[in-house]
Amino acid sequence: MTNLRNQRRLASEILKVGEDRVWIDPNRVDDVEAAITRDDIRKLIHEGVIKPLKEKGVSRARARIIHKKKGLRRGAGSRSGASGARFSKKEAWMLRIRAIRKKLRELKMNKMISENAYRKLYVMAKSGRFSSIADLERYLKAHDLWRKR
Repeated sequence: MTNLRNQRRLASEILKVGEDRVWIDPNRVDDVEAAITRDDIRKLIHEGVIKPLKEKGVSRARARIIHKKKGLRRGAGSRSGASGARFSKKEAWMLRIRAIRKKLRELKMNKMISENAYRKLYVMAKSGRFSSIADLERYLKAHDLWRKR
């Protein structure tokens, strides 16, 4: 294989692209090898023996970024690793318990549940009895803990 490093370098400078983006016609390697000046390289470029390769576009990447910002591309097929790798059990628990405690405080402040019920429910929440705010509200309804208006 002939060494065309110098010709490739000259062509990349003339075409204003990187050396890896310079395409040399494999059938005309001898002509390229004989070209030693910038003018020789320019002639070969004009003849189409040396061309710049097309640049890889980034439009799909931009579209992908927009989707990610919208919260898309997060389905099961896009995930790798264990379920606890993206969101640790502790973080999930903290989010859940904070939301439940906030709801309990709100209900107590608005006098929708009694202080007694609040204490009881708070301890139950701590034990992991409620999986969500909806679960807490179902429990309140089932056990008739809503204060009468």
